[in-house]
Amino acid sequence: MKYIIKERIFTLTDKFIIEDEEGYPRYEVVGKLLSLGNKLCIYDLDGEELVYIEQKLFKLLPEYNIYQKGHLVGKVKKKITFLKPSFIIESSYGNFTLKGDILHHDFDILKDGKSVAWINKKWLSFSDTYSVEISDLVDHAFILAIVIVLDQIFYDGNNNN
Repeated sequence: MKYIIKERIFTLTDKFIIEDEEGYPRYEVVGKLLSLGNKLCIYDLDGEELVYIEQKLFKLLPEYNIYQKGHLVGKVKKKITFLKPSFIIESSYGNFTLKGDILHHDFDILKDGKSVAWINKKWLSFSDTYSVEISDLVDHAFILAIVIVLDQIFYDGNNNN
C-alpha cells in the first residue's frame, strides 16, 4: 500500500494526517507539546493510539524507541557512516536495516535483506512530503513510525544528524 505523509508547517507541535494514495485519511500523527525530546503518537481514525515514538536523550547519535500498546517493539539507531545515512532497526518484528541516499530523500527499509518499504521525500514542496510504499508483509503503523523518526532526525530542525 502507498501512503502520503505531508507535514503541516507553522504549528507548535507536529500534527498531521497520513493519507493513502487516493487521498483518504488513514492515520493521524500528534506530537507532544513542551516535552524533552521528540514524542509523537500515531492514531487510527477512531482515535486509538497505535504507536508511540520517543526520542532517547543524551545519545551521541540519534536514537528512538517505538512502542505499541505500551510495549517496546522497536529501536531506531543511526549508524556512524560517511556520505550515505544508515540505521539499525531492532524490533520484535525482526531486524531491519535502513539505507538512504546521500541527500536524505530516498530510503529503502530491508528485512532480512529484502526490501519491504520504499520512501521518497519530495524535492519541491512547501512542507515535508513523503511517499511511502509498504509491503503487506510488515506492520504498516510500525513502518510509518520509522519514516516519522527519519523526518525527526533529518528535518525537524534539531540538527542532530
